[in-house]
Amino acid sequence: MELEEAIRGRRTHKAYAREPVDRETLDELFELARWAPNHHLTNPWRFRVLGPESLEKLKRSAAPEAAAKLDRAPTLVCASVKLTGDPVQDEEDLCATACAVYIVLVAAHARGLAGYWRTPGVLRTPDGRAAAGMGEDELFVALIHLGHARGEKGPPERLAPPDFVRYLP
Repeated sequence: MELEEAIRGRRTHKAYAREPVDRETLDELFELARWAPNHHLTNPWRFRVLGPESLEKLKRSAAPEAAAKLDRAPTLVCASVKLTGDPVQDEEDLCATACAVYIVLVAAHARGLAGYWRTPGVLRTPDGRAAAGMGEDELFVALIHLGHARGEKGPPERLAPPDFVRYLP
């Protein structure tokens, strides 16, 4: 798949087949994610693939409706950014981690997988953070749902570049 096709064709999916993403494929996605741009090469991103025990702990930490949404995809990856305490570096590292998450999503799509970038509130709670193995020096960025999509999705409406780009003199 060409890069432009991967970017334009990626969609958020909320319905998945039961088959989890294999470890080899996940390792390929994370290998690509490490090439996200990051100032000072801090490599601030942290990815944790949630296994059955971690997922059950996370679901127990969530409200019932939120817990049910955690069962949508067969593979869940928690992404966080390691904080330094320097506000400027932390802002740059947060942006770098967001880029790394997007690389995982686009690379998954290029391999025929579907993905969904979520930010459930449970991963901002002490119990949720503990279930996902996040340290005190980390900020939650994304819960990435991965798997094989059930069904197809068309492209959503998007603003055209003239609506959000300005060329300044």
